[in-house]
Amino acid sequence: MNGKKGSSNEKLEAEGDSNGGVWYSCKAWVRSVWEFGKEDPNRVIFSLKVGLAVLLVSLLILVRAPYEIFGVNIIWSILTVAIMFEYTVGSTFNKGFNRALGSLLAGILAVVAAQIALCSNRVFEPIIIGISIFLVGTVTSFMKLWPSLVPYEYGFRVILFTFCLIIVSGYRMGNPIRTAMDRLYSIAIGGIVAVLVNVLVFPIWAGEQLHKELVKGFDSVADSLEECVKKYLEDDGLDHPEFSKTVMDEFPDEPAYRRCRATLNSSTKLDSLAQSAKWEPPHGRFKHFFYPWSEYVKVGAVLRYCAYEVMALHGVLHSEIQAPHDMRVMFGAEIQEAAAQAAELVRRLGKDISDMNRTLKASLLKRVYASTERLQAAIDMQSYLLTSSSSYNDKLPSSKLDSDTNLNLNPPSETYHEMMRKTSRRLYSWPSREVDAYEEDAGVTASGVLPKMKALESTASLSLATFASLLIEFVARLDHLVDAVEELSSMAKFKSEVEL
Repeated sequence: MNGKKGSSNEKLEAEGDSNGGVWYSCKAWVRSVWEFGKEDPNRVIFSLKVGLAVLLVSLLILVRAPYEIFGVNIIWSILTVAIMFEYTVGSTFNKGFNRALGSLLAGILAVVAAQIALCSNRVFEPIIIGISIFLVGTVTSFMKLWPSLVPYEYGFRVILFTFCLIIVSGYRMGNPIRTAMDRLYSIAIGGIVAVLVNVLVFPIWAGEQLHKELVKGFDSVADSLEECVKKYLEDDGLDHPEFSKTVMDEFPDEPAYRRCRATLNSSTKLDSLAQSAKWEPPHGRFKHFFYPWSEYVKVGAVLRYCAYEVMALHGVLHSEIQAPHDMRVMFGAEIQEAAAQAAELVRRLGKDISDMNRTLKASLLKRVYASTERLQAAIDMQSYLLTSSSSYNDKLPSSKLDSDTNLNLNPPSETYHEMMRKTSRRLYSWPSREVDAYEEDAGVTASGVLPKMKALESTASLSLATFASLLIEFVARLDHLVDAVEELSSMAKFKSEVEL
């Protein structure tokens, strides 16, 4: 009896644990959904707008009066809203144009093909319809692969399925012209509802999204540059991430790095937003026709060109061969000043785009160039510290030095082939290692432990020179970024202001 009670208690506890796990999972899911919507409120707005548009079109079927006018073909309006409604206004206009033009061409082709089929007898009518479906499907599928027609790929797809549905249903119903007109009316109603809801109810403009995305990229590059330089100068070489985290780019303590990496991957997003923005009418701050949206894409490309140098700096930061900490501190003031001035210039460019202002940046450019020149002068004056390897010879044992000095006095005991083998190892090893190190590595490998490469002090010092040269290259690339922003400011007619 006690055994039965114990088993029942265990079952109740197991059910309680399972219910608690389900409740915890549901709570975590609700929290993740809340955070997803809170991150970008436009996602919630877009979802509500789609629901509203579908509801308005569905009323044409649910209410008897409009249903008696349009009939069952009004279902095409619901299909049009569901397919045509996009996140931004420009994307909706783009898809609406493809939908309208594709449906019109499909209706005309279907009516022509149906009339040709009706002129023949009953035997050849289905054959002609089948041949026309085959030809339209082949031609549209081939044309949508043409490089210059890729933006209209959706329109060719609309031509294909609309043509097939109209001509097949018209063949069975016996009136292809009436069928085509009913389809076109229904598609037009769905398209009009989708456009009106998307434009009039909390519109999400692709141009505004493109503008904000580009400005965010400027801030990400500037923040990542300062973060990388600060971490490089403060790092004492004792705390490095594991190799697996380095390969997977997992740096939880460097949030700006992840944003900079997202900027490098934003090319497709910027291109898509620019293509959608071209379909939008003047709105908000973008009040004139033919706004130069393509210039935003060019500025984004130049910004990524600069961001590659920041990623290279980040690679030096997490490289295996590191410069001594005291040597970094020696050049720390010049590196910190050059990075700070460069980051300030990048932020100023982003702020000018954000505020749509056109300012003169002569004084800021002078400060950037002056700080970079001071860094180069410091490297030139103390370049011997970056290439000297005398300390390495000082660390060699005295017996080793004696043997090296007496090397020419005593004839070599090894054969000519052994001497050539060791010489080739000296020449083709990086960093250069003595031959004894190879022999020691061979012995260690034989014992079952893999050898590890040891860098010379001169090689480690060159890591600092690499970091400084990458920073100087970043400043040099800023010239192209300033020119691209200036071109955008001129074509977009930004307000001119004098820099204080």
